[in-house]
Amino acid sequence: MKRFLVLLLLFILSWITYLDRAAISSAKEAIAGDMKLDDQSIGFVFSSFALGYALAQVPSGWFADRLGPRLALTIVVTGWSIFTGITGLVSTLFWMIVVRFIFGVAEAGAYPGSARVFFNWFPTEQHGRANGLIFAGSRLGMAFAFPLLAWLMKEFGWRNAFLILTAPGIIWGMIWFAWFRDHPPAELAPPRRPAEEQVALGKVFRSRAMLLAMGQYFCSNFTNFLSLSWMNPYLIQQYNLPRETAAWYTMMILLIGATSQSVAGVVTDALYTSRWRPFSRRIPAVAGFTMSAIGLQAIRMADQPVEAVLGFSLAVFGAELTISPSWAFCIDLGGNKSGAVTGAMNMIGNLGSFVSANAFPFLQRIPSISGAYFLAAAMLNLLAALMWTQMRSRGERRVNPV
Repeated sequence: MKRFLVLLLLFILSWITYLDRAAISSAKEAIAGDMKLDDQSIGFVFSSFALGYALAQVPSGWFADRLGPRLALTIVVTGWSIFTGITGLVSTLFWMIVVRFIFGVAEAGAYPGSARVFFNWFPTEQHGRANGLIFAGSRLGMAFAFPLLAWLMKEFGWRNAFLILTAPGIIWGMIWFAWFRDHPPAELAPPRRPAEEQVALGKVFRSRAMLLAMGQYFCSNFTNFLSLSWMNPYLIQQYNLPRETAAWYTMMILLIGATSQSVAGVVTDALYTSRWRPFSRRIPAVAGFTMSAIGLQAIRMADQPVEAVLGFSLAVFGAELTISPSWAFCIDLGGNKSGAVTGAMNMIGNLGSFVSANAFPFLQRIPSISGAYFLAAAMLNLLAALMWTQMRSRGERRVNPV
């Protein structure tokens, strides 16, 4: 029951994380109109979050390893919630970029801190489902953010909508600090091998496995950040859709992504406890990147909004399928340094987000290549699938099924 409650709280945390992140995309048109910003300027706003989020990943992971996830998550959730509200107060491009950068720095600790919780509280054979569940929560947060924000902005304006979003994270932080403890009771403590408690970070960071993990996550986030940033505005502008219609389409796509997270977690753990353990992280990841590449190509050929939505759905489902095995892989590598190791992977991944946010408006303006952004993203997905065929981790070693 205690593990279930831990997962439930982290699921809610993940929901809040992406609710707050997706708000900026949903409010894109209102912000651009109010502050007189063009698409390139909005790209700077989107990417400032991604840059701050990326740069703070390793420090925030180290922070969670050093101080424990109870205090670390309380601090970062409270911090980013405050800066969510401040977003609604700024009136110039410069300060919007600064605030979203700091917001990204604060949010950086969410998933490395969660990874450290999983290492402390859950056995290895449950890491796939645990990661799948919290990332499903993130996609549900994103999915419901678009219609929720459309309603909040209609009723209260975009500035007040951001102020209202301050509350959920602060409430969560108070509950987490009051109830959670860094380590479970002795009867729930997962078994540990000595190697998991004596991980040398320098050796892990120099390893081929870690370099490949970071490279494939760059490719993954290049696609995934599209759903958080430009997908909703693209549907509005490309097909002249009303904001509310695009919001519902976006929500459906992200709900499909949430189901992918659950599927990935279940498949990863089922493979881990079978004779296919050496492939338990690789199979869902390779399949996901291949599916995503196909979906991205379908978007390029879409003439109608429904066709584009189907392409986005396949691309997002595939990209999301790769996330749970990626985090399980890094927890395998990181052991008691899981916060820092997952943070390093997420840092490079979010540099992919930073590049994606700025590349979209630039690549889509290339007249000689139809849908140049989607073509580039598809090629990166195929490259990532190739990387996964070469990745091995300690947790995947062949042993008798548990």
